[in-house]
Amino acid sequence: MINVIDLNSDLGESFGQWRMGNDEEMLGIVSSANVACGFHAGDPAGILQTLKLAKENQIVIGAHVSYPDLVGFGRRNMDLASDELTADVIYQIGALQGLATSIGTTVSYVKPHGALYNTIANDKQQALAVIEGILAINPNLALMGLAGSNILRLAQEKGLKTISEAFADRAYTSKGELVSRREEGAVLHDANYVAQRMLQLVTEGGVGSIDGKFTPIEADSICVHGDSLGALDMARQIKIVLQQAGITIRSFLHS
Repeated sequence: MINVIDLNSDLGESFGQWRMGNDEEMLGIVSSANVACGFHAGDPAGILQTLKLAKENQIVIGAHVSYPDLVGFGRRNMDLASDELTADVIYQIGALQGLATSIGTTVSYVKPHGALYNTIANDKQQALAVIEGILAINPNLALMGLAGSNILRLAQEKGLKTISEAFADRAYTSKGELVSRREEGAVLHDANYVAQRMLQLVTEGGVGSIDGKFTPIEADSICVHGDSLGALDMARQIKIVLQQAGITIRSFLHS
């Protein structure tokens, strides 16, 4: 059993007049924020506002890098050349860090988004391209990835600090992989159920898979997707249930 866990959410994803989630309220709940960098979502003014709110709430900031896929919200697979993907990662981190620097804060970690996140969990070529991008711009950045995935091992071998992540609002297979969003039951919506599930994750070291088997998951951070239905209620309930059990919500960088 662990008694400290990070709670993160994907933020900064509004685009112009199109609104996604509620960054202001979510930043009053979580301990780290994965902020969009403009490739899958987010515009400069909106991203900057999210960064300001994160700074005000003393929330650790991560670069939520993606494939260049605004239309598909970064959820479509792309077969990019390694040097192109590396450059995309450098570009996105650099853009977010530039905005962060302008208000006196900083980017501390990188979390790939959507299809890129899922692909690099097991695709060595793309994983290494992402890792090289991070190393090129700032080797002190940590990489957040799916708990138990190969990307974390590869990153550690290259000298990066890693953060193992579990998902509050997603179902798992018995192999510890996320159930595809295309399948029924892949996304969870009941706040009370999800909160008890995350309590089990922290206290027992795993959760039940979609086919009912206990699946071990070692996680440093729990993600609540900012665009999920009822995301705020879910995040609040998770925090309440964990704190009532004596578990501290705190960023992995301060644990």
